[in-house]
Amino acid sequence: MGLPLPDDIRDKPYLDHNDILQLNFIRNPGRYLFRRHYRAGLRSHLMEVLNPEDVELEKRGVIVNGLRMFPRAIPLKMLRILRRRFNSLSEAREELRRVKIVESYLAPDHIARPTEFLVHYAGPRKWEILLAGLQEYVPGEVLEPWGDLGRDRLISILARLGIDEDEDRTVIVARWEDEVRKRAQDFITRLKKMIVETKLVPDLAGIGNLILTRTGGIKLVDINNISEVSFDPVIRLDDKGYPVCDRSVMALSHLEQELLGIPPQMDDPVYGTFLDPERIEKVKEAEKKFHLSMKPVTPYLNHS
Repeated sequence: MGLPLPDDIRDKPYLDHNDILQLNFIRNPGRYLFRRHYRAGLRSHLMEVLNPEDVELEKRGVIVNGLRMFPRAIPLKMLRILRRRFNSLSEAREELRRVKIVESYLAPDHIARPTEFLVHYAGPRKWEILLAGLQEYVPGEVLEPWGDLGRDRLISILARLGIDEDEDRTVIVARWEDEVRKRAQDFITRLKKMIVETKLVPDLAGIGNLILTRTGGIKLVDINNISEVSFDPVIRLDDKGYPVCDRSVMALSHLEQELLGIPPQMDDPVYGTFLDPERIEKVKEAEKKFHLSMKPVTPYLNHS
């Protein structure tokens, strides 16, 4: 404990349980098991925090109605370790400030509640500031921000989430679809308010950043890339070269069109600048350059 590690954990393509236990700020031995979550990203490691008894049951199985079932262990929390290196404490605090702003606008209904913390990390060369967090685990299905979100699509998502056969299917579907659209309106309204008032927007463009829950709620589960919103002609790129601000605003517009039936409005104070056709073409070029420059970290990599 406390000794520098031979490899910087932020540079590793993925982590396992033992990697986490070697961290100087994690108790070893501890009460929990850590397992890599499939939504790995360029900007953070994401680990499931699991009860060892649940993992053992997952491996051993349980007999249900004469059949052996293997229930997957449900995470108690998600541990997120940011890959970003901070040059100063004030820089790290600014990142925390942005997280708190997003949380203040979206919590509790539309964000996986984060508990962020700064630690001194014993890296391979020196002690450094590292940002990590324990986050609420949100069960549900990924809400694709760019795809078709019409009625048929929503019904297929509900089918994967599971339908209670004791109730009338038609009633369940209609009620759930109404709930999704009602909660989507609240989610979009809060985000647009935040953009106008704070000039900040979380990354809505990455696959897996939004989760649709069994109750019809939409939750943001990835808060690693909160960007400043600028309405000037310059297309801002993040530290990886991705036009995350433009793409996030465009994703928000797409969600509004698909879930609420409201087509993009060029006179909308949030969307207007970012929906200019010439600007959209430039953003596409920037996105293409980003993807060409990136080497995948894992098979499940998204840009978040």
